[in-house]
Amino acid sequence: MNAFLSKILISAASLPGVWLFANASETAPEAIAVGDVARISMAHAEGAQIYVCKRKPEESPSQLRTLIWQLREPIATLSSNGMSIGRHYAGPNWDYFDGSGVKGQVVATAPGATETDIPWLKLDVVEHRGHGILSSATAVQRINTRGGVALGACETPGSSLIVPYSADYVFLRKN
Repeated sequence: MNAFLSKILISAASLPGVWLFANASETAPEAIAVGDVARISMAHAEGAQIYVCKRKPEESPSQLRTLIWQLREPIATLSSNGMSIGRHYAGPNWDYFDGSGVKGQVVATAPGATETDIPWLKLDVVEHRGHGILSSATAVQRINTRGGVALGACETPGSSLIVPYSADYVFLRKN
């Protein structure tokens, strides 16, 4: 590779949200793998999974309904190379600093590394907002999760539990 092209690639790779990878699913388990796609961006998320204590739906009229933690929403800051580049919130939605955003729908899951780690996900993009780096995204993967699982019993309906988590979100487009 000539020196000029090498400098361009090094410069592009240092920009927030610009990642140069040959295979978009090289680190994802088979359960959340995607087909012929290109990685357009990757962001690290630091935030929380927010749960609310609710009664479990009745399975039969004679059963007592137990209380369970139900996910209400995630909230996280997205970063790349130590810089804040966006946010992640209920929907699930991701907004990028350039004004683009997407909403996803879960289509597949894979277990996290430990029982306290939320699952890895594959999501199809079902909505686009704005023009920017995410405007061509067709799928999102949540990988490298740490934390986020609600542990322990909930005892009071309506109470909240905030559980810290981190993950990497990979934004993909069809080739």
